[in-house]
Amino acid sequence: MSTPTGFMEYKRELPRDRDPLERIKDWNEFHKLFSEEQLRTQGARCMDCGTPYCHTGIELSGAASGCPVNNLIPEWNNLVYRGLWKEAYERLMKTNNFPEFTGRVCPAPCEGSCTVGLIGDPVTIKTIEQAIIDRAFEEGWVVPQPPKSRTGKKVAVVGSGPAGLATAAQLNKAGHTVTVYERADRIGGLLMYGIPTMKLEKEIVQRRVDLLAAEGVQFVTNTEIGKDIQADKLMEEFDAVVLCGGATKARPIGNVEGAELKGIYPAMDFLNSTIKSYLDNGLQEGTYLSAKDKNVIVIGGGDTGTDCVATALRHGCRTVTQFGTHAKAPERRDTVNNPWPEYPNVYTLDYAHEEAKALYGEDPRAFSVLTKKFVGDENGNVKELHTVQIRRYVDEQGRKIYEEIPGTEQVWPADVVLVAVGFEGPESTLVDQFGLETDRRTNVKARYGHYKTNVDKVFAAGDMRRGQSLIVWAINEGREAAREVDKYLMGSSMLP
Repeated sequence: MSTPTGFMEYKRELPRDRDPLERIKDWNEFHKLFSEEQLRTQGARCMDCGTPYCHTGIELSGAASGCPVNNLIPEWNNLVYRGLWKEAYERLMKTNNFPEFTGRVCPAPCEGSCTVGLIGDPVTIKTIEQAIIDRAFEEGWVVPQPPKSRTGKKVAVVGSGPAGLATAAQLNKAGHTVTVYERADRIGGLLMYGIPTMKLEKEIVQRRVDLLAAEGVQFVTNTEIGKDIQADKLMEEFDAVVLCGGATKARPIGNVEGAELKGIYPAMDFLNSTIKSYLDNGLQEGTYLSAKDKNVIVIGGGDTGTDCVATALRHGCRTVTQFGTHAKAPERRDTVNNPWPEYPNVYTLDYAHEEAKALYGEDPRAFSVLTKKFVGDENGNVKELHTVQIRRYVDEQGRKIYEEIPGTEQVWPADVVLVAVGFEGPESTLVDQFGLETDRRTNVKARYGHYKTNVDKVFAAGDMRRGQSLIVWAINEGREAAREVDKYLMGSSMLP
């Protein structure tokens, strides 16, 4: 271990972010960096415990506990503490194809299950992970590593998000010829379109895509399988097909009066239009859904809704409020209902909430709120939103019940409403054309750890198989699916 008493000698620290009132003026990443000495100090807090739950990668109470890609966290923490940065990079890459993504946007379930967190604050794992890979790029250690020989087998990967890229990277290492199909105009899926640039700058995504291309992965953009290329044609041309199209079918707001009014948009339409316009022309041509000078309501308390808050602030909105049906989380972990090593459900200010609070003086979130109806003006534009406070509980059958609280009705001004209530599953085009079986949530049916669908030589991984989830789970599934495809093609596999 780094030092047996490091977790007692040093306090947990995080890099200071850029000032909220300054960073909302641009679209750049908002995190600052630690010095090498600060990183070594934080690495010293890792005690290399006998059973390091930080890399278990299991699900507890419906959330990830530990790292789903099983990062060897105590090992590279120790190497950073000892100043062995290249060795730390090599150890990190044994388990994670894209630490530059997870080090920026993963919610760090590894930290939630850190043993030091039992008695104090967990190790600053995510910050150290990002520092390792960023230094590796700066030092020139990250170089293309094409396979020495090819197997003659051809694999199509549909979708270029984290699951698709991980699948492609691993199968390419095994020597197969891999072609990745993406319907958008840029490679990256959710990484490119979906996550705002202030959380993940797109040059970082493109840098990895360019590396994969240099290693031999072939990318085809502006091509939708099922429309531009039919499923049967893909099956004829390739020895295996891996579907990584994501869970992109947005869940509707439900049977709410006035939901057809103009000015009510799916959250991803809002986010994607901004990102594309920013990449295409620096937001100069107005080809995006703008929140400038508008009263914005975001319905949905998750990460997508939070990204909408941050984006609306950068547009220059008049006000922004984020609704969640969940109650406000406690300040400290509930050790009875949310014990370690479960992911801690505690009250925090995410980056967007911190920015809104700095600008308006308060947290923009409203908790335990149910939307009752939308009201429009004479031109059919939304102008206000009616809500009521609720209590949420689970009945004897395990169903979530929402009980309205009389006398808590409220009316909110709203010029733009962004619906961020999750996703129902994959779109049906691919599923229908391939003739795939689905589960009760319409996800493609393919057993975890095997990834084979009911159709011969067709596999599925990532959100398309498991439903809306974390990037780190997508990478996990992409890596595992690649191993199963390699076994299918070659009879056995050396992939991890």
